[in-house]
Amino acid sequence: MIHRFKDRNEAGELLANHLKDRFDSKDTVVVAIPRGGLAVALPIAKELNAPVQVIVVRKLRAPEQPELAIGALSSGGFIYLNEHLIKSLHVSEDELAKIKEKESEELLRREKLLNAVGERLEVKEKNVLLVDDGIATGATIEVAIRALKAARPRSISIAVPIASLRSVERLHRYADHIFALQTPVSMEAIGDFYESFPQLSDEQALRLLEQGLERINVTYNS
Repeated sequence: MIHRFKDRNEAGELLANHLKDRFDSKDTVVVAIPRGGLAVALPIAKELNAPVQVIVVRKLRAPEQPELAIGALSSGGFIYLNEHLIKSLHVSEDELAKIKEKESEELLRREKLLNAVGERLEVKEKNVLLVDDGIATGATIEVAIRALKAARPRSISIAVPIASLRSVERLHRYADHIFALQTPVSMEAIGDFYESFPQLSDEQALRLLEQGLERINVTYNS
């Protein structure tokens, strides 16, 4: 039976309870994929007493099906393209180029916005816990892992409330561990598994990041 989470915060709390005895706070960095991933990551970071950082990733959405990712790009110029989907949906080279240009601009805008508040991503020799609010195709997570690996972490684990079974099977090739509370065989939209799943604004994402940084400062200065 599939459980619908009340919201991202509840999902994060449930994940935190699942992870609390598996990670050492001294060597763990919680890396959230904004915007929604931040709301899930904060309860986890609080429970693990670990710092919160962000990695900005943008989905490349299918022209006529915005819920469907045909690829993704991330900080550092990393890109993943699902060639099979692109071909089956008949996405032209011109369409793909326009999608990439648009999302590259948005990625740079968000990086600038979030970096003004947060710390520079620093994960070398750390155990990274990569958090998002769900995984449908796995495109976003895969490109995030590629970007993170360039920073030479000790390990990369994925933690999400919900992930399609197919994506979990595929992502095991890239991540050291995957923690997903639910892995349905079939899923169309991540939001279907939440009672409340609003799109978070830039302002809300900034507040969440600030809350995470304030908690860290209180912890390490007390």
